[in-house]
Amino acid sequence: MRGFTGPGVHAGRRLAGCGNSGNSTEPHPHFPLMEGPDPDTACGLPFRRHGLGVPRNREIFDAPATSPSRPRLLSMPPAKKRARTYDPGRIRTAILTQLGHVREAVRTLTPEQFALPTRLPGWTVRDLAAHVAMGVETVSRTIDRDEPPRPELTLLDWPFATAVRADDIADGTRQLAAAHPDLDALFAGTAARLTESLATAPGARLLAARTGAMTLDDYLVTRTVELVVHTDDLNAAVPGLDVPYDRQALAAATRLLADALAAKAPGGSTEVRIPPYAVVQCVEGPRHTRGTPPNVVETDPLTWIRLASGRVSWKDAVEEANVRASGERADLGGLLPLLR
Repeated sequence: MRGFTGPGVHAGRRLAGCGNSGNSTEPHPHFPLMEGPDPDTACGLPFRRHGLGVPRNREIFDAPATSPSRPRLLSMPPAKKRARTYDPGRIRTAILTQLGHVREAVRTLTPEQFALPTRLPGWTVRDLAAHVAMGVETVSRTIDRDEPPRPELTLLDWPFATAVRADDIADGTRQLAAAHPDLDALFAGTAARLTESLATAPGARLLAARTGAMTLDDYLVTRTVELVVHTDDLNAAVPGLDVPYDRQALAAATRLLADALAAKAPGGSTEVRIPPYAVVQCVEGPRHTRGTPPNVVETDPLTWIRLASGRVSWKDAVEEANVRASGERADLGGLLPLLR
């Protein structure tokens, strides 16, 4: 095939010649004609060719004639990807469900288990359980505060803003654990206050969160990440605890962190697959549009969340076969973790 580059095409302009190349048995074209430069967003255009039957060597293809409904020049800037949206009702249900799962598990813990260490340096299981409740309680507390004048964070900004408040969160967690010896009562009160607050608060209301002002709907999505990450921390700290993961909470956490990776390393050369919840393209380089991508990363949702939150290193996940990575741009070790 012989093509050309340029700002556009018009009727009668030669586009390519049909011939043999590679391991082929007869002349054949691979010939997409589209209204824009991005194959992921552009629509195909009809075209006609001179002659009938099987294309012959050096046969000429021509562009379709223009019409009032179809402009002559076909070049246009690539469309921007739409931000992912989340169903507010499902997110609210997922938060309450996951909080309930953790509460039921905490009820079964013994004093010896409460004293066990966790992945988080200096935190016991009791500290971690109190922190789970505190992470959800922040919704009710911020709804009760005055509404800030303008948003400061988008949803994709949030993962990269968490490190700033890490020390304050650790201190507050220990104080909360000490002040509430009855953790079951703490969880029950947190769930009741959240249910009451969400009954009247609109999703577009701005909250003065510690990381920055953001909408209630966006902030609730971030709570799914907190809940899933710390549920996994509890399961790792207490053998046999096996707190279940709400499917909607796990899906939202997976998708938010996958989108955060794509925002941190924009591009289309590497495809990251986290079935069954997310597929994103990232990393600058040649963009892949059809067939098997040259750079592929695939893992399960919990491994992805552990990678994104720094609970496991890229090197360990690959060596333990929890991540399958192929291609020269498939090493994401330098981009992880996303949460600090």
